[in-house]
Amino acid sequence: MAGRKNGKPGFTTSQLFNFARDSYLERTSRPIYAIAFLLPFIIFYEIGTILINTDVLNRTQVRVVAFVWLQSLLQYLGTGSKLAWIAPPLVVIVILLGLQIASRKPWWFCLSDYPPMVLECTLLAVPLIVLSLFFNSPVVGPPERSQLPPSPAVVKTCAASVDGGSAESVPKERVPLLAQPSGRPANHFLMADVVTGVGAGIYEELVFRLILICGLMVLFQDVIGLDHKNAVILAVLISAALFSAHHHHITLINGHLGRGAPFTWTEFVFRTAAGVYFAALFAIRGFGIAAGTHAFYDIIATIINALFFQP
Repeated sequence: MAGRKNGKPGFTTSQLFNFARDSYLERTSRPIYAIAFLLPFIIFYEIGTILINTDVLNRTQVRVVAFVWLQSLLQYLGTGSKLAWIAPPLVVIVILLGLQIASRKPWWFCLSDYPPMVLECTLLAVPLIVLSLFFNSPVVGPPERSQLPPSPAVVKTCAASVDGGSAESVPKERVPLLAQPSGRPANHFLMADVVTGVGAGIYEELVFRLILICGLMVLFQDVIGLDHKNAVILAVLISAALFSAHHHHITLINGHLGRGAPFTWTEFVFRTAAGVYFAALFAIRGFGIAAGTHAFYDIIATIINALFFQP
């Protein structure tokens, strides 16, 4: 991640390690691979939030908070409402194209690398699943730490969303399936959570890893003058803490500070640890694998909650 500026290490957006040229690890860390790998996820998220005929998606149109941030920023900069709707996915692609150009790496994409990337993201999500079960077990914290009904364990997702159906709606995290009202079919919430998890993987990684970490590195290293090691540590910890906090109270939508999920130290520490984990993946394996792992973690967590913790 380091170049040189005036004889000192300087920050770039390349990965932490230089893998053997044209190896699987080197190819799949390229920005062009991130575009090709995440494009189906982007399309799935857009179609899911618009066309799926469920009460959750059709009536309230659940959107990932990070997506709404990008949409609001683009509208503030003068983008029309129709263009702002599709602008966030274009921002992802444009940023990655810029990184690809700057990297001067090959532009080709090997389709046979796609299945291994899916498998890698799935396997990389497993440690977070185990960590989530540990942190959210009743043994870890007192019973009153949560407003949810008692349960053996809950797999917490790393996705924050906002209901855009009315002006009075406030940002909120998708609630684990075990807490859903029994009056609505569980598969409605399952599909909504899967779509939200995919969107969170893309747009939360874009905001909190690709944009925020790179911005903090420029601030700490190039402006303030901290050494590379301390700049990396500070950037990762701050981005991870903000990533965790925005699932709770730090959720700014349309100029209003909204309340997210009820704050507990257990959940805050877990999501901060998850933020550090995603940051490490971003630094070592690139944006595509980090975003894919985030998405697959949320998907797996949603399915586990539906299968094992739904009353």
